[in-house]
Amino acid sequence: MGKVTCDISVSVDGYVAGPDQRLDQPLGEGAEPSLHRWMFDEPDANAAELAKITDAGAFIMGRNMFSPGRGEWDLDWTGWWGDEPPYHAPVFVLTHHERAPLPMAGGTTFHFVTGGITEALDRARAAAGDRDVAIAGGAATVNQFLAAGLIDELRLHVAPVLLGRGERLFDGVGRIDLTPLGVRHTGLVTHLTYAP
Repeated sequence: MGKVTCDISVSVDGYVAGPDQRLDQPLGEGAEPSLHRWMFDEPDANAAELAKITDAGAFIMGRNMFSPGRGEWDLDWTGWWGDEPPYHAPVFVLTHHERAPLPMAGGTTFHFVTGGITEALDRARAAAGDRDVAIAGGAATVNQFLAAGLIDELRLHVAPVLLGRGERLFDGVGRIDLTPLGVRHTGLVTHLTYAP
């Protein structure tokens, strides 16, 4: 069985999204392009980290990362990524509302899980086989997995920006002693890797 990993971009003051997330601002006000500029403006300098983000046998994400909607599903909505999402593996979306699996081009199928993080992790591990399971985000989902002690490797991509408000990483997690595994930086990001 592989590890449970998490890659997430975060501001220096701990936010992974700005306030008021909505259709025209998926990461909220003020978060983009600052949080993810390193991915697009320095892809060669960050190639190793970018490769690790999508190198998993299955992914888990919260509903907010999949959709701007709340409540019952808009069945015409198929995610932020177009016809071929970047995952190329099963993705388990945490939600309170049932929805049939959604197969997409390139090998991504979104599965909608109403039974919480344990059910999502069990299903993701079964789908991933010997490969890693990646917790893709957002903040509330990562915080739940951290609080439950279910992440083996936490990879923070710290953007040099203070957002001041929004969706905060580590809220409600409690004390966790982290073991540093690596650090590297480029002009637009500092990559920190920890074992919780």
